[in-house]
Amino acid sequence: MNHLSDKNEAKNINIGRLNRRQFLKSMAGTSALLGSGLLSNSILSGLASADNHGGIAPPDIVLLNGKIATVDASDSLAQALAIRANQIMATGSSTDIRKLAGPSTDIIDLQGKTVIPGLNDSHIHFVREGMHYLMEIRWDGVDSVEEALELLRQQAKRTPKGQWIRVIGGYSWEQFKEKRMPTLEEINAVAPDHPVFIMYLYAYALLNKTAITYLGLDEPDAPVYPGGVITRDGAGRATGLLVAAPSGLILYKSITGGPRLSDSDRINSSLHYQREMHRFGVTSVSDAGGGGMVFPDAYATIRQLHEMGKLRTRTSMYTFAQVKGQELADYQRWTAHHKPGEGDAMLKLVGAGENICWAAYDFEIFAMPRPEIDPDAEAVELPILRQLAYAGWPTRQHMTYNQTINRLLPIYEQVRKEVYGDPARAPLMIIDHAETITEDNIERLMKMNGIVAVQNRIIYQARDFAERYGMKVLAESPPIRKMLRMGMKVAAGTDATRVSSYNPWLSLAWLATGKSLGNLQMYGDDNILDRNEALRLWTINGAASTSEESLKGSLEPGKLADLVVLDRDYFTVPDDQLRKIESLMTIVDGEITYARGPFKKHDSKPLPDISPAWSPVAKFGGYR
Repeated sequence: MNHLSDKNEAKNINIGRLNRRQFLKSMAGTSALLGSGLLSNSILSGLASADNHGGIAPPDIVLLNGKIATVDASDSLAQALAIRANQIMATGSSTDIRKLAGPSTDIIDLQGKTVIPGLNDSHIHFVREGMHYLMEIRWDGVDSVEEALELLRQQAKRTPKGQWIRVIGGYSWEQFKEKRMPTLEEINAVAPDHPVFIMYLYAYALLNKTAITYLGLDEPDAPVYPGGVITRDGAGRATGLLVAAPSGLILYKSITGGPRLSDSDRINSSLHYQREMHRFGVTSVSDAGGGGMVFPDAYATIRQLHEMGKLRTRTSMYTFAQVKGQELADYQRWTAHHKPGEGDAMLKLVGAGENICWAAYDFEIFAMPRPEIDPDAEAVELPILRQLAYAGWPTRQHMTYNQTINRLLPIYEQVRKEVYGDPARAPLMIIDHAETITEDNIERLMKMNGIVAVQNRIIYQARDFAERYGMKVLAESPPIRKMLRMGMKVAAGTDATRVSSYNPWLSLAWLATGKSLGNLQMYGDDNILDRNEALRLWTINGAASTSEESLKGSLEPGKLADLVVLDRDYFTVPDDQLRKIESLMTIVDGEITYARGPFKKHDSKPLPDISPAWSPVAKFGGYR
């Protein structure tokens, strides 16, 4: 892979001491930032009152003696970085940056560690998972069926009567050394007394006998889910296997049948999940809504977290239509009462999606035949897109297969031309997933102010995909290198947590190696990115997916101070170490939000104890 060069490093550490004029030049656009609430007033007041350091108020934090990947246009390196309030003040050599420090500056020696901009997950279901995180056993990172069952066994001893034991996505049978899923017999044996619900992607769920009884699946009035199957034995009894065929509604509805956390515990859960994200260096997310996330009511927890001043992950929200047949009415109501961009730098509404309408939703169960969107999908979607276009709302839409993209792009082209004349002048649109998008459709999207958001969800189903479509098709699914070569802006994410893990390094490893979770070599060199390119998809391109690339996504003077100190050098570690990278220290909005190891003394904001105390996270943690 292509690493940062010594030439770049030598070039960028020889930055002379900044004078007042240079610093103010680097702060161009400050008025606009203040107007949007993105820049702390303390930056300007500090500049106005400073009478030393060449007229520049000293930084609050300086990081010295590191390898700082700025992700600027040249992918340049610096040795040191200064932070004032919530912004990057300067980058340069350790000697020059140290000179900026004042008596109250917190000086941190990086000891040669690598620093990157905070990672930006451009497609994740962050808000929903925050409210449920403490209720779930995470099989993310578990390497055997034996260990997975042992976690169930231990949690069964800790879980109060009436509560469920849940495993909700983030793993694949490919990661287990046995190369299989646990059986229903094994699950019933280790946890017979509590309802157990184990969800695999959006493909199926495994329920033990107690869960079958709890949900009433053997009752005469057992629920019926369109597009879903409750498998039954020869006597008509539910076996415990629920199959999305292909609709995931059966899974969504079954999950919501269990107990939920109290409102206070949802706050607690969200805080601990946020901490887990900072453990891996994620500082910004685009929340793609999801099943059950009725806007705005379902966002009460994260709004409360923000009002408490405890939200420290920049969250961009999208409105996800929930009920088939009611989508247009929902978007009429939302566009009448809300505007894209409302909120602030930490929590704001961006636009509509990822579900625009259920008629156009193509599920991604690669072990099953490709689903066709509804025959009337275009007719259903057209008035919704008109409503959004006239309201000036950006959109994002789930489109897995090129066949779906073929049918929906003409509707976008029609509406954007009708409303804006030139489709490229319309608000930003994102196609999510796009595993099999073709060159023709890439070109069409580029003419419409479009971005593709890709996720590593295919690494969980690589063998299933190859068995159905062949290795040749897999090798270009999605065609990331081709899109970049054509000039398409591509942002990366996880689609966590019901499909993928929230660990971003699984995605970065996928981009840089082309390997599945089970180490199947999916891609050749023509669809593998070098590590600089992969990092850009997770930083500056992620910022571009919410039109914030001038504010964040790189470590340049004047940008928001979101960054991560890594426990190993992303640019030089062997490929098999990429998935193991974690943060040693995470900074968001100029504040240290996570620190461990040599920087643990800087971790000054401990979390409240996990509640409820029986939470699987209290025993096992999150990603393993």
